[in-house]
Amino acid sequence: MSIHVIKPGMFTTIQDKGRKGYQKYGVLTSGGMDPLSLRIANILTGNEESEAVLEITLMGPGPVLTCQKDALISVTGADVEIDIDGEPASLWKPLFVRSGSTLTFGPCKRGCRSYLAVAGGFDVETVMESKSTYVRAGIGGLNGRPLEKGDVLSIGKPSLVANRLSNRLKSHLKQAAYSAPDWTVSHTHFLPLRKSPVIRVLPGRHLSFFQESSQSTFFEQPFQVTPQSDRMGCRLKGEPVQLKEKLELISEAVAFGSIQIPPDGQPIILLADRQTTGGYPRIGEVATVDLPLIAQAMPGANLYFKRIDHQDAEQALFKQEAELKELAARIKLEAYV
Repeated sequence: MSIHVIKPGMFTTIQDKGRKGYQKYGVLTSGGMDPLSLRIANILTGNEESEAVLEITLMGPGPVLTCQKDALISVTGADVEIDIDGEPASLWKPLFVRSGSTLTFGPCKRGCRSYLAVAGGFDVETVMESKSTYVRAGIGGLNGRPLEKGDVLSIGKPSLVANRLSNRLKSHLKQAAYSAPDWTVSHTHFLPLRKSPVIRVLPGRHLSFFQESSQSTFFEQPFQVTPQSDRMGCRLKGEPVQLKEKLELISEAVAFGSIQIPPDGQPIILLADRQTTGGYPRIGEVATVDLPLIAQAMPGANLYFKRIDHQDAEQALFKQEAELKELAARIKLEAYV
């Protein structure tokens, strides 16, 4: 089974949960910018949560893809219009797609990244235990690059859960190009996309090095996402964040969500393709549960930061993980009932 790329879209790559365990060798993690949407897309198609999907950047024309055989797919992430052979299709649910059908991504209403999972995952070479694409190094995914017109993506073997879901949806297909259940995942609950999201932030190890007025400003005033943002970092513009005095730091490990303040005082939130170490002072760390909101923030969007402590961040993450576990169990139940 395979998918044929008619149009690749602006920047579409194969990503999974990332290349973990190699940062000590200077190898970047990469992986999905919105790991939550990636995981849910896989859950909906009966895949392991870590399976590779297509990450589709929607700041321009979306991709057009043709399924060369029957397939079970799902699309999560940004609020985007999609259609299958001209028929509008729903997001955040499994879709059984007939062989020869064409999936088209249209205008994006909110957010900027979608995740397309297919039952069985994408059958590409694993590099350092991950299928994730890191374009600058040319590794992972499909020859280490974004998709191009004419590419053919091979699909792996679907799971038993996927096969049962496919058979159930196929039985209701009739003459349509696709079939879908009458239920959907509550995307407004898992991914509440807003024009000006509030991002929960833990105090960084260098917070006390910043001027008191800058600390207050950082947690009270909005910062705008700039067009210079990419998979490496979300670059912000606002009232400059100033140090109390000039500071020289030894480079140290950074994480997904570390908020660095370079000399110009404009924050940079490190993302999936971040470097392994950094020498700029860190004013905060984005709570893991809010990383998807950063990934979905379009250039021009305003971000507000809210200070929380480690206990609140952990409790929010534990709650989210419990909800994902329950969702996975419900999907399996749906396949077998």
